[in-house]
Amino acid sequence: MTTRRQLFTQVGTVALGAALTSHNVAQAAMAPATNLEPAGSSQLKALSDALAKAPRRRDFKTVPMILTDSSDWDAEALKLLLDYKAGPKQLWDNTDLESPWLNLMRNAMNAQIWSWKHPDFLSVSATHGSAHLALYDDTIWAKYGFPKMLKDKFKSNVFITQPKAASDKPSDYEAPEGVFSPADNSVTVLQRRGAVFLACHNEIWELTGGLHKKGINPDKLSHPQMAAEFTNHLIPGAVLTPGVVGTIPELQLAGYQYIK
Repeated sequence: MTTRRQLFTQVGTVALGAALTSHNVAQAAMAPATNLEPAGSSQLKALSDALAKAPRRRDFKTVPMILTDSSDWDAEALKLLLDYKAGPKQLWDNTDLESPWLNLMRNAMNAQIWSWKHPDFLSVSATHGSAHLALYDDTIWAKYGFPKMLKDKFKSNVFITQPKAASDKPSDYEAPEGVFSPADNSVTVLQRRGAVFLACHNEIWELTGGLHKKGINPDKLSHPQMAAEFTNHLIPGAVLTPGVVGTIPELQLAGYQYIK
């Protein structure tokens, strides 16, 4: 599958760029007015509803390097994913912010839903590496200078904005510039379609440790305090794990097909 990613990198990156720069975008709301799960996806819709209600603790003062208590991650939401009996269930190992990761997830969802007739197909992103930057809100992006870190390729977290295509009619699923097209590659749009993005505590700890050592620390926080701040600013809907790499085997045991 790695080879397939390499083959599609150029095409996917162009599609992502078009989606992020060619349209007027608006910051994603906490709860989008309409969801985009396919018709007949009763179990996927039920999962999405349950995940929306599952608690996310975002009031940490400090967090440790290794999480040992399930109250320190989104245990209830993660259990819902582990217990999901419908499918198929696909787990993506997403590590590169500038790769065609969102485009690949969208293409897989389209083929599973309309080609293979699996409306309850579930796509889950095991997010870490630079791709994890897409799971922080604009407050963190601005405060810690992510645009500069990324050489000003992105002025803000454009990965969580909703392109113009997101407001098109979902009934026209063949529209080449519509809701399900490359013009609509976005974390929040995929979330509206039922995709789930896992966040990684270990990635948070290591990123904040690096920032701390470089002196990028506006509020003079300790490392555990800064890691807590980043955790508290994960985007709505993200599911915090104690560590994505260590959670992947649990999801595989629950029947998820792992894509690296």
